[in-house]
Amino acid sequence: MEFKDLEIFQMVAEKGTITEVAKELSYVQSNITSRIQKLEAELNTPLFNRHRRGMTLTPEGKKLLTYSKKILLLTDEMKKAVQNKNEPSGKLEIGTVETVIHLPKILSTYTKKYKNVDLSLYTGVTEDLEKQVLHHKLDGAFVSESDFHPDLVSHDVLQEELVLISDIRTSSLEESKEETILCFSEGCGYRARFKAWYRDQNLTPRKVMEFGTLETILRSVVVGLGVAFVPRSAVTHLEQSGLIRCYTLPDQYSKIKTVFIRRADSYLTSTMEKFIETIETNNQITV
Repeated sequence: MEFKDLEIFQMVAEKGTITEVAKELSYVQSNITSRIQKLEAELNTPLFNRHRRGMTLTPEGKKLLTYSKKILLLTDEMKKAVQNKNEPSGKLEIGTVETVIHLPKILSTYTKKYKNVDLSLYTGVTEDLEKQVLHHKLDGAFVSESDFHPDLVSHDVLQEELVLISDIRTSSLEESKEETILCFSEGCGYRARFKAWYRDQNLTPRKVMEFGTLETILRSVVVGLGVAFVPRSAVTHLEQSGLIRCYTLPDQYSKIKTVFIRRADSYLTSTMEKFIETIETNNQITV
């Protein structure tokens, strides 16, 4: 049994068709089929139910999938464990919320120093990124601090002040309460804080509009589409230019910390160790 056979088996189990796997790997379909058949012959049991819509796992296939994930994860950790400690290399897949103002500096410092690391960056909201780290889909993520799963460990990155922003035609905090809320999707730490403030004021937002990027939210506020709750550091230039108004909310809603999370039980490779060192060197936490 080869590791590549297990990788292919896992991909077919996830995608449900040999055609998709062959396309992704740039293999001919017969190659994928023969590897699956070889695996079934070695284990002396069918792993898939074949039907017109694709392939689904048999009960035995489901058991193998559980073990194959563990085997491949350990194999990956084994490879990382024997890396040259002085010269990190390999892949590092990192997630981040949209609003980490110091992230470009951290990434630039790291990639310039460790040129053999292939670093990929994915954006999302805190709740989704936490799940991806827990399920080993990401090596780590920059997120808003919250009550994380016990299998995660966090490293401080920076502390921010969130402010409520509106266009310049909105003249007071009371008036802004009637405006449409512009925010990221559910699972965003900033959105959760803003909802808590509304709830504690016994208010219900008139309307909520979700956006995918901070830049779109800020532009929408400027033109009067609604209000948003964002880091002050991200909007100082707009306030100084007279394009928006900023309103300060009490500390329990406005003070928020950004942290970097990773699985506590994952082997700390040199690639990750150096990344954490870079974060700590650029640490922006204020006392």
